[in-house]
Amino acid sequence: MAEAATSARRGDTGRMPSTSGRSHTYRRGFTALLLAGGVLFAAAGPALARVVTERKAQTEDTTPTTAAAPATAATEEINVRLFDAAGDRQRPIEGVTVLARQDGEVVGQAESDADGLAIVTVPGPGTYEVRLDRSTIKDKDGFPERTSLSNVVVQAGRAKFVLFPFGDRGTIAPSSLDRIADLAGSGLRFGLIIAVAAVGLSLVYGTTGLINFAHGELLAFGAIVAWYLNSPSDGLGLTLVVAGVLAVIAGGAFGAGLEVGLWRPLRKRRTGNVAMLVVSIGLALFLRSTFQVVFGPTPRSYSQYAVQSSWEIGPLDILPKSIATIVISVAILVVVALLLLRTRLGTAVRAVTDNSDLAESSGIDVQRVILAVWITCGALAAAAGVLLGMTQTVEYDMGFKVLLVIFAAMILGGLGSAFGAMVGGALLGLVLEIGSFWIPTDFKNAVALGMLIIVLLFRPQGILGVRERVG
Repeated sequence: MAEAATSARRGDTGRMPSTSGRSHTYRRGFTALLLAGGVLFAAAGPALARVVTERKAQTEDTTPTTAAAPATAATEEINVRLFDAAGDRQRPIEGVTVLARQDGEVVGQAESDADGLAIVTVPGPGTYEVRLDRSTIKDKDGFPERTSLSNVVVQAGRAKFVLFPFGDRGTIAPSSLDRIADLAGSGLRFGLIIAVAAVGLSLVYGTTGLINFAHGELLAFGAIVAWYLNSPSDGLGLTLVVAGVLAVIAGGAFGAGLEVGLWRPLRKRRTGNVAMLVVSIGLALFLRSTFQVVFGPTPRSYSQYAVQSSWEIGPLDILPKSIATIVISVAILVVVALLLLRTRLGTAVRAVTDNSDLAESSGIDVQRVILAVWITCGALAAAAGVLLGMTQTVEYDMGFKVLLVIFAAMILGGLGSAFGAMVGGALLGLVLEIGSFWIPTDFKNAVALGMLIIVLLFRPQGILGVRERVG
């Protein structure tokens, strides 16, 4: 009787499976997939409407002569930001003409706006010289350290950012201690953001065995949703705090939709981990392409906290938003740790991570635990995306750019260990940023991989991992 009850509960009676039960499962999966698609469409709706309107206006304004002209190569953009960096001030410089030159000829120009941003349109990908028109620089704005930058490489479909700091920075260069302190603060901020993202990825791997290559897109999803909710021109114009909270909720709903609509049906079909890994790669490519169409290739900033004056704390110069990012990240990690250690759900998650079969035989609803893990994963990834977009810029492929570092943090701390992901992320961020004091920043990813190789050679299970799981 006990065996029959167990077989009935698992849907395995030894006979032909129930058609009604399977149809009910498919309907639930399809409904959840529609829910995830609805969340994504709600975030993408304003951008799609704007793209359609712009293309329609361009079509109506096109003259017959222009229509008959041959198609030209797609243009690219160089985003030049000018700001006063003297002393404690950091204000934008307005009214300066910026020129883009190629082969000695001016191919594009623009004037900096009230935010100190000049968007220079160039004919296409290539190498350009960006130069400031000296005659347009006002005396009250001081003078920049340099007025031209050569060998500015512009890639296809990716806007290039260039900075021109104004003002007299003084003749005394910052000491090595000041530079290392600034790098440590930046590394702690970046490492904690990576830790927040890596915790969710580690929980998913521990409970399901899935290595999710679409995790970076969950991070980008949260940042893009927050941008649309925060943008006064293309979105709802909410404050960044409210937009960030709503983006985290949307990220949790998106993670739940992916679990119920995609991953759970695949597990019920007994799809192997390798096949599911390939599915996650395809999902990542699909989501990234969707974000590129909806959001566009141009990096954008949130409407609040874009320009701030740095605070001097001893040898450390740090922006207020960086301090807020560190505090929020630490608070999130502490809350996750308490949930795992002090709640029944946390105990169930740790039990499923250790041995899912034994946990199920003990009366734990494994599928419900996995659903809760996916909700947590989506919410944490969205929170990491919002924090990363606040300190940098929002891009459609921002999650893909940090995916390697997230994987490195998870493996460094120990596969499947949430606490290991926290330690690995913070440690990796500090090493990457402080290491740039001696190593060029272009080798950051190489440093991450080198550190990962060294740890795996001497401690394959990671910092907080275990050599084997005891049943």
